Amino acid sequence: MTERGNISRRQFVASAISAATVSSLPAHSVFAEVASVRTAARQTSPATLTDARGWMDQGIENLAKSPHAKLRDIPVRAVTITGGFWSQRREINVSKSIPTMHDLLEANGRMNNFRRLVGKSAAAQSGPVFSDSDVYKWTEAVGFVLQSGDRPALRASADKLIDEVVAVQEPSGYLNTYYQDDRKSLRMLPQTQTTGHELYNIGHMLQGAIAYYRGTGDRKLLDAGIRFVDDFLIPNYGPAPKKPVVSGHPEIEMGLIELYRITGDKRQLDLAGYILHGDERIGLPERRTIYMFSGTPFTARTKLEGHAVRAMYACCGATDYYMETGDPAYLQTLKTLWNDMTTTKMYVTGGVGSRSDGEAFGDAYELPNFRAYGESCAAIGNMMWNWRMLAVTGEAKFTDVIERALYNGINSGMSLDGTLYCYRNPLAFDPSTGDKIRNPWYDVTCCPPNLERTFGSLPGYFYNTSADGIYVHLYDNSELNWHLENGVGLKVTQKTNYPWDGGVEIMVAPAETSEFTFYLRIPGWADHAQVAVNAKGLTGVTPGEYLPIRRRWSPGDVIQLKLEVVPQVIEANPRVADDTGRVAIQRGPLIYCLEEIDQPAGTSLSDVAVNPGPRAAEQFQTEFKSDLLDGMVVLHHTGAVYERGASEKALYSRYGRESLRTRKIPLTFIPYYAWANRQATSMQVWNLLLRT
Repeated sequence: MTERGNISRRQFVASAISAATVSSLPAHSVFAEVASVRTAARQTSPATLTDARGWMDQGIENLAKSPHAKLRDIPVRAVTITGGFWSQRREINVSKSIPTMHDLLEANGRMNNFRRLVGKSAAAQSGPVFSDSDVYKWTEAVGFVLQSGDRPALRASADKLIDEVVAVQEPSGYLNTYYQDDRKSLRMLPQTQTTGHELYNIGHMLQGAIAYYRGTGDRKLLDAGIRFVDDFLIPNYGPAPKKPVVSGHPEIEMGLIELYRITGDKRQLDLAGYILHGDERIGLPERRTIYMFSGTPFTARTKLEGHAVRAMYACCGATDYYMETGDPAYLQTLKTLWNDMTTTKMYVTGGVGSRSDGEAFGDAYELPNFRAYGESCAAIGNMMWNWRMLAVTGEAKFTDVIERALYNGINSGMSLDGTLYCYRNPLAFDPSTGDKIRNPWYDVTCCPPNLERTFGSLPGYFYNTSADGIYVHLYDNSELNWHLENGVGLKVTQKTNYPWDGGVEIMVAPAETSEFTFYLRIPGWADHAQVAVNAKGLTGVTPGEYLPIRRRWSPGDVIQLKLEVVPQVIEANPRVADDTGRVAIQRGPLIYCLEEIDQPAGTSLSDVAVNPGPRAAEQFQTEFKSDLLDGMVVLHHTGAVYERGASEKALYSRYGRESLRTRKIPLTFIPYYAWANRQATSMQVWNLLLRT
């Protein structure tokens, strides 16, 4: 493999500068020469991009010409989220989370890793092998934010960062700050590929570059990514006689396919497919390919296992590959894996990955609560995968998972003030263990910028278009300004207090009277739903499906959606051992939990029981508290607490049929996403069911 040092030397010779002369130059002169070589290498004609929508009109993915996608996405800029559940969250993300993460990246040496390579820092390499990806995910978050509107200060910070990134790209196209100096010889070796995250890093670089391009039209980082792929990766790695390639941490697959969608260069799609199939020349033990969720044919997978984030990203890449190729083996495998996850391996919060050991999926029904890992990145991966499956099929069951993960397992990952993050998201917690669940920084800081890019991209998840109309997926105060696929302009305005109540008013205003289908999502959690158009009720409303409303639409038409939002008592499959004899509480899309701080003094959550009675919803009273945790609906319930005698506190005791002594106790539930935003206190989602 060609290395930067050798290339620089050849360039110096070509410039009539001898090695002896170079060695006698001051260090800053050498770095200046290297920088000039890199600048010259970058002054090549940029790659031609396709006409599949201009940069401002591309969505989270550019599905404009994906032949096997049923739905087309709309640009992030086309939806403005106004006051409501998500607007404050998104503003905190922009005003606090992204800027403070930039400062933390600086303070923890992430940018010095780049600067040291051009003589602008004397600091040693800092952080894990995948540290470059933290910078790229942060850039992606900024890119999505800028797609919603200009933020001059934020863009200036990102432009400066991008300049420092591309300054270290080698003439070969290679760009990775970890594999420099004494690590050069390890670059892209098969063993390095399985553990070194080189392709993972470049995958995130591509996604960050594309998001930034879509937000600004600036191609600087995008062109650097294209050079890595076209000049370094494709010529050297792939099917024989090229060198072997394996994705140690899936991510490159998504990046390559999204790049293909804007360049039209089929080599990029083919390389993604080759990586998804696995390179037989790299012999890996089975346990390694299970952990990586790569290295063997994706279509041979029958269950989700191994590292949860890797598995989710691999599924995302495979779904992208299907949308471009239509390979039926991929779709069948994706459906098999989705069923495995949603029926045996997904938490009620939409989180996935139950084991801390290997950050991995467990066996079927292995869903512990205290020990739950539920990495924020894994929940995000779950949402990303279901978004792609939704684009393939248009089926609402995928949107139900998107909403479950977004409102719960993802939303819990960032504190309400936007400065603290959960790496893992357990469903029960005891602070006496010494664990601090929310932190401003992790040396493995993959989750914080991942959360930031998710909140930045959120408007792009609200709608899709199809050949015959438009789909609405998520509900919040918002305004869509876009067009149907036949070119007719369309404005859609939502007014709602969702998720606190289920009333949604949707004003539909096509630029001209037009016939099309408005696909209205009826959430799967809704036991009862009513839909009317211009106050005339409709039939055929089915929870867990889209209601197709076909008519000639005129400006001023209004859809009224009324969802029954009441507390629901949820039980787990009996095979989930940790939840035997326990129930969880859900209201609308939100999962609720108990925090000890809200209960009567001296209450131990381990002794608390819920008493739903024959009509569960009637046993809970709702209260909106504007002064609690940024405003929320809390649930009040008269439950019970077990008063345990001496024998009942023993580790083991004789079984007796007599009922345990209980006393009534007022319980207060808050939404799970808001836990751990006050003082350290115990929490649990699954509570004992009162024995009667």
